[in-house]
Amino acid sequence: MRKRNIGILPNKELTKLINNGKIRIDPSVDNSEEIFSNIQPASLDLTLGDIAYRIQCSFLPQSQMVQNRINDLKMYEVDLNDGAILEKGAVYLVPLREELDLPKGICGKANPKSSTGRLDVFTRVITDNCFRFDDIADAYKGKVYLEVVPLSFTVKVKTGQTLNQLRLFRTSDEKHRTFFKHEDADKIHDFIKGEKLVDFYVKNKLLYDQNGRYIVETRNHVTDDGLLMSIDLINATSKGGPVGYKAKKNSQVIDIDKLAEYKEEDFWEPINNPLSGHLILEPEEFYIFASKELIRVPTICSAEMVEFDAGSGELRTHYAGFFDPGFGYGRDGEILGTRAVLEVRPHDVPFRIEDGQILFKIRYEMMSEAPDIWYGPSIGSNYHSQGLRLGKQFSQRYY
Repeated sequence: MRKRNIGILPNKELTKLINNGKIRIDPSVDNSEEIFSNIQPASLDLTLGDIAYRIQCSFLPQSQMVQNRINDLKMYEVDLNDGAILEKGAVYLVPLREELDLPKGICGKANPKSSTGRLDVFTRVITDNCFRFDDIADAYKGKVYLEVVPLSFTVKVKTGQTLNQLRLFRTSDEKHRTFFKHEDADKIHDFIKGEKLVDFYVKNKLLYDQNGRYIVETRNHVTDDGLLMSIDLINATSKGGPVGYKAKKNSQVIDIDKLAEYKEEDFWEPINNPLSGHLILEPEEFYIFASKELIRVPTICSAEMVEFDAGSGELRTHYAGFFDPGFGYGRDGEILGTRAVLEVRPHDVPFRIEDGQILFKIRYEMMSEAPDIWYGPSIGSNYHSQGLRLGKQFSQRYY
C-alpha cells in the first residue's frame, strides 16, 4: 500500500510520534518505555493514572479546563497505585498517564477496548476545552482524561491498566496544503463508500457465512457507506452452546487484570437457542450476542461498528466497536472471517429481536499506510478467532 496523505496512522507512525515526544508519559513514571508495548496495528492503548476522582455526574468541559470541572464536581479521590474498587453505577474520572502534543493536521478518536465493552464498563475520553466525548482536536496539546462508569459489575482497576485506545488521523492533504476541519468526518475518517465499497467488498471478500462460505450477494449487505450485519440466535457458539448471555446482578468484584479467572455462570445467565426464533430483551439489561456473518478487515484499512439506523429500535448495540487491521483476515487474507460480538442494552421498553435481524453496520476506513503488524495471535490479540465470546476475564466452555 502506497503512503497516503490522509487516513488512520499505523503503528510505525505512532512510534515516531512517541519518539518525537508528541505522545508521552510523564518521565517521573517508572518504566515509561512500556508505552511502546501498548501500540496496536492502528491504535495506542491508553493507561490509567494513579488517581480516580469520584464525581457527581458526567460532563463536557466546553471552553474550560477539565481540572476546573473536577474541582467543582469531585466527591472524593481513589488511589489506584495498589489497585482500587470502582463501584457499579458510580461515575469516575481518571487522568490518563499519556499526554499529547499533536502536530497540526493530526487529530484523534478514542474508544473502549473490546474487553472493557464486554464487561459493560462505560468509558469516554474528554480533553480540555472539548465539546464532544472521545474526540481529540487537531493539534491538541494537553492531558487526557477517561470517564469510567461500571454499569453491570463492580470492578477492580490499577494504575497502568488500559481500558480504552486512541486512534490518530492525518487530516492534512499535503499535496494541496489543505487542513480538514475536525467535524468533517467523511474527510477525516476516509470511509470507503459507494461503488468503491462494492468493489472493495468483492476484491477482498469481506463477509462469510457460518460455514465459511463467501457471501457473494452484495444486495442485502452492502450499503452506500458500510456493511449491514445481523444477529445470530441459532448457531452463535460451537457444540450447542448458548446464543447469548445476560449479565447477572449483585455479582462479586471483577479484577480486570485476571485472565480466565471467573466462571461464566457466576456473572452471566446463558440464553439458549429460542425455538420461536426470537427473544424479548428487557430494558436497561446488558446482553452479549454474536453476529451471524463473519467479517474480514484487510490490513490496508480498519473498521468500526456503528448503528445502522437510529430509528431501528430503542437499543444500543455496541460499546467497543473498533476492529484493527487484520481482524478476521490475517496478514495475507488467510483467515476466512471472524464473528463480531455485540454488546446490547435496550432502553425504555422491552424490545423483540429475531434471528437474522439487522442490528448494526460496519464501516471501513483507510489507513494512511498499511501497518507492519496486524491483529492476531502474533501480537497476543484475544479475540482473533472468537465466536460468542465473553471478556477475557472469564473461563468459557463455548465460543
